[in-house]
Amino acid sequence: MCELLGMSANIPTDICFSFKGLAKRGGDRGPHKDGWGMVFYEGKGCRTFKDPKACSFSPIARMLEDYPIKSKLVIAHIRQANKGKIALENTHPFNRELWGKNWTFAHNGQLNNHKKLPTGRFEPVGQTDSEYAFCYILNKLELRYKNKPHNLPNVFRFVKRCADDLRQLGVFNLLLSDGQYLFVYCSTNLYWITRKSPFGKARLIDEDVEIDFQKHTTPNDVVTVIATNPLTSNEVWQKIAPGESYLFKHGEHIF
Repeated sequence: MCELLGMSANIPTDICFSFKGLAKRGGDRGPHKDGWGMVFYEGKGCRTFKDPKACSFSPIARMLEDYPIKSKLVIAHIRQANKGKIALENTHPFNRELWGKNWTFAHNGQLNNHKKLPTGRFEPVGQTDSEYAFCYILNKLELRYKNKPHNLPNVFRFVKRCADDLRQLGVFNLLLSDGQYLFVYCSTNLYWITRKSPFGKARLIDEDVEIDFQKHTTPNDVVTVIATNPLTSNEVWQKIAPGESYLFKHGEHIF
């Protein structure tokens, strides 16, 4: 299985600390050696970094561990391939345009009969069940909303229904974003934590690194991190139940 990492914050924030812990699981302390990727939203644009090599040994990943790119919304993924060859086109996260926005998707799990999913004009580039599922969701959204919708929370409630259907095909943990909202759906395993004042210290599980967030934040900061498995050993992470979805904006839990 792959592992997911997401972040939603109310101010531009770097994800170096969390990514440093995730990266160790990408071929070093974990089996997820078949590629990795990370998307940082900046305004209407997004920076995408992807590499089909193991994250633990990728020079690009090492650069991002130490280079504090600040963003309000980040999605990252480390891959353990099951469907689709190890190649750049099969490396998450995947991006597509819909309604004039950059949508980003990352998936953990396996789906059966994914090639039978109707994807409309959103043709997959690679061979993964994940990209097929992403194109399927975008196609469903385009069919459901003939005009550009303005109530995005309702749009993500519809995405939840799509995810419920896809979950019937196998394991379907996902992160999805339009650049403002971060949608999280759990099929088997996902955790989240919101950090806000008063901030404390956090220690990574997979790396001998500790950070004192109080030295790097203001009292108004709100940062939520989502991960397949907890990244720190001295904080309380909330487990999402199978079949549940969460929506975050600016670090706050919407529903």
